[in-house]
Amino acid sequence: MEYRFQEIEKKWQQRWKEAGTYRIAEDPAKPKYYVLDMFPYPSGAGLHVGHPLGYIASDIFSRYKRMQGFCVLHPMGYDAFGLPAEQYAIQTGQHPAVTTENNIRRYRQQMDMLGFSFDWDREVRTCDPSYYKWTQWIFLQLFNHWFDKKSGQAQPISALTDAFQKNGNQTIDAATGFKETFTAEDWNGWDETEQEKILQHYRLAFRSEAVVNWCPALGTVLANDEVKDGLSERGGHPVVQKKMKQWSLRITAYAERLLQGLDQVDWSDALKEMQRNWIGKSHGADISFQVDGSDARIKVFTTRPDTIFGASFMVLAPEHPLVDEITTADQKAAIEAYKEKTSRKSERERQADVKSVTGCFTGAYAINPFNNEQIPVWIADYVLAGYGTGAIMAVPSGDERDWRFAKQFGLKIVPVIEGQDAEQCAEASKDAMLTNSDFLNGMRVPEAIKAAIKKIEELGIGHGTVNYKLRDAVFGRQRYWGEPIPVFYKNGVPHTVEENELPVLLPEIDKYQPTEDGDAPLARAKNWKYRNEFEYEHTTMPGWAGSSWYWLRYMDPKNENEPFAKDKEKYWQQVDLYIGGSEHATGHLLYSRFWNQFMFDLGMVSHKEPFKKLVNQGMILGMAHLVYFDPHTRKAYSSDIREKLSDDVSLVPTYALIDLVDQERLDVEGFKKWKPDFSDYTFEFNDQGLFMCEAVVEKMSKSKFNVVSPDTNPETGKEGIVERYGTDTLRLYEMFLGPLTIAKPWDTHGIEGTFRFLKKVWGLFYDKEGNWLVQDSPANPKELKALHKTIKKIGDDIERLSMNTAVSQFMICINELSDLKCHNREVLESFVLLLAPFAPHICEELWEALGHKESITTGTFPEYNEDYLQEDTVMYPVSFNGKTRFTVELPAALGPAEIEKEVLAMEHSAKWLDGKKPKKVIVVPGRIVNVVM
Repeated sequence: MEYRFQEIEKKWQQRWKEAGTYRIAEDPAKPKYYVLDMFPYPSGAGLHVGHPLGYIASDIFSRYKRMQGFCVLHPMGYDAFGLPAEQYAIQTGQHPAVTTENNIRRYRQQMDMLGFSFDWDREVRTCDPSYYKWTQWIFLQLFNHWFDKKSGQAQPISALTDAFQKNGNQTIDAATGFKETFTAEDWNGWDETEQEKILQHYRLAFRSEAVVNWCPALGTVLANDEVKDGLSERGGHPVVQKKMKQWSLRITAYAERLLQGLDQVDWSDALKEMQRNWIGKSHGADISFQVDGSDARIKVFTTRPDTIFGASFMVLAPEHPLVDEITTADQKAAIEAYKEKTSRKSERERQADVKSVTGCFTGAYAINPFNNEQIPVWIADYVLAGYGTGAIMAVPSGDERDWRFAKQFGLKIVPVIEGQDAEQCAEASKDAMLTNSDFLNGMRVPEAIKAAIKKIEELGIGHGTVNYKLRDAVFGRQRYWGEPIPVFYKNGVPHTVEENELPVLLPEIDKYQPTEDGDAPLARAKNWKYRNEFEYEHTTMPGWAGSSWYWLRYMDPKNENEPFAKDKEKYWQQVDLYIGGSEHATGHLLYSRFWNQFMFDLGMVSHKEPFKKLVNQGMILGMAHLVYFDPHTRKAYSSDIREKLSDDVSLVPTYALIDLVDQERLDVEGFKKWKPDFSDYTFEFNDQGLFMCEAVVEKMSKSKFNVVSPDTNPETGKEGIVERYGTDTLRLYEMFLGPLTIAKPWDTHGIEGTFRFLKKVWGLFYDKEGNWLVQDSPANPKELKALHKTIKKIGDDIERLSMNTAVSQFMICINELSDLKCHNREVLESFVLLLAPFAPHICEELWEALGHKESITTGTFPEYNEDYLQEDTVMYPVSFNGKTRFTVELPAALGPAEIEKEVLAMEHSAKWLDGKKPKKVIVVPGRIVNVVM
């Protein structure tokens, strides 16, 4: 009987849906296991074959754990707020909710088609008011808490105001940049407006003036990870640095805890290192430099206070608040021009560009507090406003960038490391001896750092400190399609709405771009005021807000009274396995950990870290196809002809639609119809009458026309992989392509082998006429050995997420069973249970045919029997003087002396012995025999 995969897969997908097969409820009698995928943004293009890679792996693992007796939570939802839907709305006028709903419908059809065991009753959508009500609620908690460094955790703002009323802020040790002190009398004498200005310096959610990445074309602020090479990642629009009043979250308060937490999780070293570098912890000192002739003081942070005698100039970030104050009149124009030029660079660009040396002198001088020398104050784009204090004491003899700056502008270089030639290069050694450094002379760096900090504190000009590169997270976006921030303004002071007034719903507006005055789109809303009186906040939350806690909502998605019930969280606790892309290392994963740490402080969650084990899946790359043409002669050349053309011929490449290429052979007429500009071109074919494309491996992308759709492509109408080969084939093939964590190219032609494998599995149960072949006769030792070897290998491979080697073992096993003509029920039933996590549809069908009434998902994953894994014989390679001459199969029970006797008595050995007696025979039982002549 033919393997009718389309009929089988539709049948079981419908059966699972009707029966609620994958619906899950907490079961205290079972151990729990939580498997999570990074949920997708539902784009209009739908899924291509590269997208489900991680989902298939997590689905296999979930099914496997369920068959092992675990209560498995394996949910799915949609990260549904974001710029793409909003940009489409700006272009078409269609509400983003409509676009998003249509895209979600397409995604859901595709995911159902791929046979995933998601519990869709737990689906969440970040754009659903019933979900973002609780995102807003978490924002209120952040607004109403501060970080107490004494206890090392968040505390209610009410505790802070109580302390202010009694003692002012002099006994408070908070995570804040606010350094001024005030008394209880001061606090109690201030009105609500003044008090709130102070509290904004302490709240974990606060509004302040910040330098942000502003994208005029998109009309919004972008996070650092949304900007690449000075352009927006979405759309490639220019991004400039701009000062704006902006909502931020004080993630910096949790910097140390975020660092320490990395030691508690099973993540790759590379991913942990990315987060450590992003947080950027460094030890050093804060030092204050007096500006000559002014009351202004420039505060710097340095990790090398021992080099202060080598500080020959200072550099401020162009955005530093003191720049305008200290710049002399004759330097104003030059400074303004330099600041404007710098604003067009992102912070990331400024950090990455180590070759360009630019700067501008302010005309001001500071006083080095250790030697009272005047040092010029410059601005330069390599100093960032948000790192440290936004100012540095430049020591060109000890820092490469400072050295190049000094060389560029002819500034003094003072060597402070003994034996260095400071005119040739900087010396940053941390195990050197100091010179030209007064009381530090002769000290080694570690000792000198301590002595310098002690002196700085004695002089009252600073203190030793720890600094982090991590910035507070800008939380507002000047766009429509996001969560409204639940804040209104009374006399310019931000107030939060009451919890029982949530959610603050997105209002209807007539256009989705910013207003003509440059205000955010929400300013267009008519009659949208808090209690019909006070202006709401017009910015919305960033895209990462809803994704910073979604795994917790999956635990209790229908709860209307709280984000999730405590008993639900207590049962599911951490995510045991999280699969997703490494591109989220310094965005989503950092923010998620921060929110989870905060909720731990509130007693909402039972673990500081949300994700116990994290695996980054690699990318599936697409084979793109290039057609080379000469626009002058209007000729296109087959790739094998192009190689023979003279160097004078200059050809231009263009991508061909993958649907028009079959093993590098181009359908020329189809190509001309698809690209009418080529309709009058002459296509030069090769000697076989074929037109060949050049195949290149690229990221699978619509722009490269190399997207392979799992189902029928709605744009071209071409039949998809699932229609041609089935879902089970696709699932197996994606796993077979290579290790889960590395990038690998897609080759549609290779899928044929996986399809043949499934037909071979089917053939052990049915013959071509549809006769049932399975027998109840006892299994023989060879069949049991093939089976139990596979049980052991598959279990080990799944645990290691080595899905490609598991698929390979399935193929080996089925070949062995086919050669043995195995139709034994005991063996085949166990094999079907093994294969079920990978190919659930065919296995459900065969399980039912084997007489089972319940779904195979209720079956138990087989356990191997060690007795069947013992080898009766061993194949020995026999070497003479280290060179293998032949192999021989001997009983596994033989000892070394018996093996030696058997080998030397063989006819093959006589030739190499040549009548001589060997010097010795080396026998490694179970491995090799080496005869030394």
